[in-house]
Amino acid sequence: MKTFLIIISILIVILALSQIYTTMATHKTETQQYKVIKVEKLFEVRYYPAALMAKITSSSKSYRDLGSSGFGKLAKYIFGGNDEKKQIAMTSPVHMDIGDSISTMAFVLPSNLKKEELPKPNNAEVVIETSEPEYVAVIQFGGFASNESIMKHKVILENALKEKGLSYYGNFRFLGYNPPFQLFGRKNEVIVALNWNAN
Repeated sequence: MKTFLIIISILIVILALSQIYTTMATHKTETQQYKVIKVEKLFEVRYYPAALMAKITSSSKSYRDLGSSGFGKLAKYIFGGNDEKKQIAMTSPVHMDIGDSISTMAFVLPSNLKKEELPKPNNAEVVIETSEPEYVAVIQFGGFASNESIMKHKVILENALKEKGLSYYGNFRFLGYNPPFQLFGRKNEVIVALNWNAN
């Protein structure tokens, strides 16, 4: 019994240390740049300038399906699955646009890289694109994301925007900031593009 308790204690310490390391590493990861325009009670308005992204397109119709099919393809590209076998730093967040028929998943590429400097993906499904600058409304939530939690916060954000009389367009998208093995301090967001210049 004593040996069992010692083993459990060691495992708990290892888990705790690994989570501390993961959380610290996440804080050092480059985050996509944006400017906060306005803060409301339930959401904030941000301006995102154009950014380079590695993106895949999928027929997946849920967060779980898109994540399991898309993450590996994009991760292989930045971890050397390209014509130069070049490692590219991971950034945050991961973008997911889940549609009724077509969905996309994208990694934001480091801001110090230029499109012409990027290696060509080995997988033809991975494309390099520059996003359009946009104003978005953002709602944040913690914990592990799921189809249900994303939908819940989509509805909250949608109702809040209608209450404020703010016009939006396109799909509500998901932004994930943490690796799947990080247990604590998780950050998730649901965003949607705003017709901000019209207000």
